[in-house]
Amino acid sequence: MTDIVDELQWRGLFAQSTDEDALRKALADGPITFYCGFDPTAPSLHVGHLVQVLTMRRLQQAGHRPLALVGGATGQIGDPKPTAERTLNSPETVALWVERVRSQIQPFLDFEGENAATMVNNLDWTGGMSAIEFLRDIGKHFRVNKMLTKDSVARRLESDQGISYTEFSYQLLQGMDFLELYRRYGCVLQSGGSDQWGNLTAGLDLIHRLEPGAQAHALATPLMTKADGTKFGKTEGGAVWLDPEMTTPYAFYQFWLNVDDRDISTYMRILSFKSRTELEELEQVTQERPQARTAQRALAEELTTLVHGADQCAAVIAASKALFGQGELGDLDEATLSAALSELPHAKVTELGPVVDLFAEVGLVASKSAARRTVKEGGAYVNNVKVAAEDAVVEREQLLHGRWLVLRRGKKNLAAVEFVGA
Repeated sequence: MTDIVDELQWRGLFAQSTDEDALRKALADGPITFYCGFDPTAPSLHVGHLVQVLTMRRLQQAGHRPLALVGGATGQIGDPKPTAERTLNSPETVALWVERVRSQIQPFLDFEGENAATMVNNLDWTGGMSAIEFLRDIGKHFRVNKMLTKDSVARRLESDQGISYTEFSYQLLQGMDFLELYRRYGCVLQSGGSDQWGNLTAGLDLIHRLEPGAQAHALATPLMTKADGTKFGKTEGGAVWLDPEMTTPYAFYQFWLNVDDRDISTYMRILSFKSRTELEELEQVTQERPQARTAQRALAEELTTLVHGADQCAAVIAASKALFGQGELGDLDEATLSAALSELPHAKVTELGPVVDLFAEVGLVASKSAARRTVKEGGAYVNNVKVAAEDAVVEREQLLHGRWLVLRRGKKNLAAVEFVGA
């Protein structure tokens, strides 16, 4: 066993626990069995979930046994949002999403060896339970006055919409999960985000009521935020998903590459598996030469490899370099190129023609005359090839994968043209 509590605290992953000294002792005396839950309320996890998934990985690497719970039952309800009622998905949809989320979590944990991880689904112990059994066996042990103090519940009660009994009851289900995992697997620790603290302690209270003398713990990690006040894991296009069909590996890589210098140290400590020495060196480089974005590149490469694999990460890096003339655009596969260009300003055209027309249409310059000046000054490129003549015309043979052109003005101003003609 390593002193995992000290490690989590150094990395900024320890917001609060029910009894730090008792938890520290339990982990030191371990191994213990712990769990973290994920509700399939969407077809994919997003980058915010990485905090919990990677914290589970750290605890397993320290010698402890993880239970990854994907909520086939709780996913049909959803934890109350602060502002509005959730849209309920069909049981069939949730079951499909359970499998997708399980497949995303699985690569991060080790399912073999002495402390092998186990996947669990709370539908296994709730699916056959009647409403009367649930109210008698579980609901009896919860106090409404305490349930009302939960932040998300209190905020919803103050809103015009209020809160349904369905969502209000969510914490009973999560509390029952901890009890069942304690009984079935000897699970004594639940981890989750600090916004889940009410749900985490609900399970502890239930265990203490029904299993006298039981020792169990809760650990909350901080919620990640952005220095500019916007929500972590969100971009103009929406959430940054782990599913490559919902957020391409290129866009995923770019999200981390564009992390604010004020945030990168925090994000590296929480999400990277580099050593303290390596992280402190990267933090120092960021302070001395922030324009190099060395830390952002290191985190982008590490997380893209973790989530999408080394081959996809290499393809993304090659695309990033090729766009700026540091590699061959023609060597990029169509999927990677399309993903990269979709992140750029772009225009669709049904006909190819003069380069200056395309530069103006895609918005790289304000007018055709400005495009001509750019060509004359030697700053216009098509597919990384300098345009030599003001009257140059693009031919179909120049299209990448029969579809794309990459236009560049100077060293850094990029745009794409997509040919959609017959």
